[in-house]
Formats: sequence, structure tokens, C-alpha cells
Amino acid sequence: MSEEAPTVEGTAGRRRIVIITGLSGAGKSNALQAFEDAGYYCVDNLPPRMVPAVMEATGEGAGGPDGVVAVMDTRGRRYFGEELERSLEAVEQEKGWDHRILFIESDDPSLVRRYKESRRPHPAARNGDVLEAIRRERQDLSTLREMADLIVDTSGYSALDARLRFKKLAESFSSRLTLSLISFGFKHGTPMDVDTLLDVRFLPNPHYDPDLRPLTGHDAPVRDAVLGSEDCQQFLEKACDLLSFLIPRYDAEGKTYFTLGIGCTGGRHRSVVIVEELARRLDEQDTGVDLFVRHRDVEK
Repeated sequence: MSEEAPTVEGTAGRRRIVIITGLSGAGKSNALQAFEDAGYYCVDNLPPRMVPAVMEATGEGAGGPDGVVAVMDTRGRRYFGEELERSLEAVEQEKGWDHRILFIESDDPSLVRRYKESRRPHPAARNGDVLEAIRRERQDLSTLREMADLIVDTSGYSALDARLRFKKLAESFSSRLTLSLISFGFKHGTPMDVDTLLDVRFLPNPHYDPDLRPLTGHDAPVRDAVLGSEDCQQFLEKACDLLSFLIPRYDAEGKTYFTLGIGCTGGRHRSVVIVEELARRLDEQDTGVDLFVRHRDVEK
């Protein structure tokens, strides 16, 4: 445990408890490690009935940690039934604590692939049917998902992407607002964890230029083609104005994580350029937020 445990800004004397829950294989263990590295006291697979005891024990005295993280998931629900939901409801009512419920999920193909690669059994699998277990678990945890303060979708994440995302997330829970910019393609489905979504399919599509089609938004010719239109420049100005308005107000309300999705058709050209340009402009404005950029579909 770090001697400089995370504090809750603007809530003197309060401690923070973060409950991590979600789908098996979605990344809860990686998230727990990130919070531990950030100085939180962490407990994995905590029986739901023990939550009040952990809060009481860590809340006693000035030397206790300011931040506590507990993973509670389908393993606890399998053994303790509805106690998990009741415990989370009790956490919401506890005085002297700042609460966050983090739900981590991923799409079916990503989860199936991870279990095949790791060769670990799914905790809810019957007769080795991983896909059926994932779908059953998703249904069983639907109530917990509705209770969550933040939902993180790790679909398609590489191991490095996941570590970086959770590192930023853990830091944001104890410090300033983190703004996550995600580019994606609508034909691959919208991200499940975005707070606000902007559609840039009104811009000319480089896909229809034979010279630009094999390139991505990271390449200068595509970037020049997208940014060269007057509509694009006006969109960027208005989007930056919107974010400049929202960021300090979200920060004042205690929101620690805000995710903006930028979508085009395939997620390889226009949305990539727009996300990179927005990130550049926000850096120049020194908005006081931590920026995280992810291009979900650029390699598809």
C-alpha cells in the first residue's frame, strides 16, 4: 500500500471505495493492478457481505487508506446470490465515503478469443461452451451494469492498450478529469462506453480515392485531404468550443472520466484524423485534463 494513498478532491475527510465488477475476461484483474499501482488498497473476489467490514476497518483512524478497491463479480454472485446487489446498494448509502462502481465488459468475439488464447476455463462455462457462458453471464450481470457509474468496453484492446487505459483510469479516479477520444467505424458497431458521440460521415470520404484508400488517417495525404475542407475546419472549431465548455463543468461536478467517440464509416480515415486533430488542439489549449487517444478500427 502506498504511503501517499489517493485522496478525493473537494471532499475533505471522505474516503473512496471503487467497486470493480463486470464480465469474466474483460479485464478486471488488469484494472485491479492499475488501481493497486496508483496507491489504493485492493481486494480481489471479495465476498459481498464483507464490504461493510472492509469499509469500517479501512475507515478507522487517520492512517487508513483514502482509497479502497474491491473486485466483486460473477464468482461472488454464484456463491452469494443477490447479496452482491444488496451490498452495492448499501455502499451507495454509506456516509463519509465517495463511491464509484466500475463495470468492465467486452464483446463476445473478444472474450471468446481471450479464453481460447489463455486456455483458461470460463467460470460459468458448462461442458466447455464459452460463448453460451458469456451470454448467460452478461444477462446475469445486467442489473449491476445498470448500477455502474462508469462502463469500460475493452473490445479489441491489445494488452498494452488495456494497461494504459486502466492506468489512466486509476489516476483519474484520484486526480483530474481524463478525456478519452476514440475513433471508430459505424459499420463495426458503436463503442459501448462512450458518453458523447459525434458523427463525421458528412465529410468527404477518402475511401473513394484509389490513392488514399490503402492509407489511414495517420498518413499525411489522408490528413491533408480531410482537414482541407472548410466544413472540417468549422466542425473542429465547434467541437473544441463544446469541449472547452463541458470540461470545466464536468470537472466541477466531480466527473473523473469523459469519453468522446468520433465515428465515420470504416474508422480508418476521417475519424482518425479528427481525433488526432482534436487531441492536438486540446493540448495547445492546456485544458487541464489528461488525454487518452484510441483508434479502435484503424487496422480493420
